Amino acid sequence: MLDALVNAFRAPDIRRRILFVLALLVVFRFLAAVPVPGVDPQALENLLADNDFLQLLNIFSGGGLSNFSIVAMGVNPYINASIIMQLMSGVVPRLQALSREGEYGRNKINQYTRYLTVPMAFLQAYGYLALLSTNQGGGAVVAPFDITSFESLTQMFTLVAGTVLTMWLGEIITERGIGNGISFLIFAGIVAQFPGAVTGFLEADPNWGVAIAFVVLAVIAVAVIVYIQEGQRRIPIQYASRVRGRRMYQGGATFLPLRVNQAGVIPLIFAVSILLFPSQIASYFTTSEVTGVRDVANGIVRFLDPNGPVYIASYFLLTLGFTYFYTAFTFKPDETADQLRKNGGFIPGIRPGGPTRDYLARVVFRISIAGALFLGVIAVSPYIVSAILRTGANLAIGGTALLIVVSVVVETMKQLEAQLMMRNYEGFIR
Repeated sequence: MLDALVNAFRAPDIRRRILFVLALLVVFRFLAAVPVPGVDPQALENLLADNDFLQLLNIFSGGGLSNFSIVAMGVNPYINASIIMQLMSGVVPRLQALSREGEYGRNKINQYTRYLTVPMAFLQAYGYLALLSTNQGGGAVVAPFDITSFESLTQMFTLVAGTVLTMWLGEIITERGIGNGISFLIFAGIVAQFPGAVTGFLEADPNWGVAIAFVVLAVIAVAVIVYIQEGQRRIPIQYASRVRGRRMYQGGATFLPLRVNQAGVIPLIFAVSILLFPSQIASYFTTSEVTGVRDVANGIVRFLDPNGPVYIASYFLLTLGFTYFYTAFTFKPDETADQLRKNGGFIPGIRPGGPTRDYLARVVFRISIAGALFLGVIAVSPYIVSAILRTGANLAIGGTALLIVVSVVVETMKQLEAQLMMRNYEGFIR
């Protein structure tokens, strides 16, 4: 991996791409330090310290929410719009047809996703301002939200403009740089929080034994993530000889790669959002003057305590379920079997058509067991590690952040190696 990075810097065109990405990441981090007008920083810090839901949103905003900056929402609306469009592509006939039209269809779906991002951004900006304008023990972060107030409208349009700017930065990185721009922005926000965490650890009374054990576990976790993320089941594909016009094309052998974890980090996002949302809503009514409402709210908060066994078990089971649900949307055995049949391909020992579809469905179901268990362990491991090491630190979102960081690094290095290989081929042809 280090050799590929060094060789990439030696190639002028690839070096320019890497420096371009680094420059835009610096611009993004600069924007993440520019706060929205009318924000109380101390109240925001107190609120984020004990709110797992906002910490999750802070990760996917690239760290912009921690300062309530102009990019506080980051790419959250774009991610939500992308997920909605991907799910709709499986049920809306028009979008299904577009998804099969190659590059043109993908461009149209991306365009619809950008259009959907704007209303999603307005909706999320309204939710942010309404949430942060309430006094939750540490004071209100912003002034009471009023749709007729010039200050509130300024804050809302600032947040929406920041989201559109962030989306544009991500697409520019994807087009002119290396890797996926949206993932890079999230990656930059997570990595930017690491120096502050180390400084806070050193300023406190550090337990070096716990720190060493944590580092060892982190290294093991990274190795496991890389191993599972790169794991795949290769289905052998044989192509029969074909006659076109007066020429005969000999058949060849290849394979169909099926990844163990096809769902990525999406199941973790779905599961933790569903678990944190009820407790977040209930926390608003824990001080209600109505006795029944207050008791129910306190019961929900205690029942869904992030460190409790019910929460951990529910998190694990929901992650398993969403892994199978999302895999069913992203991989369709019937379409794959139909494409193989149209191109003259078949799996040795399996008849084309229905038997191939059933075989692929069985294989995907079996390998998804390993992927689901992997994501489930990633989801609950921070809680278990925190309980064993007795760190007292809030590691609730640590597994998701680690999975994102490792995935982005691995995918970026693979693209760098592909760029280097393509460059070598071009030099060989010349």
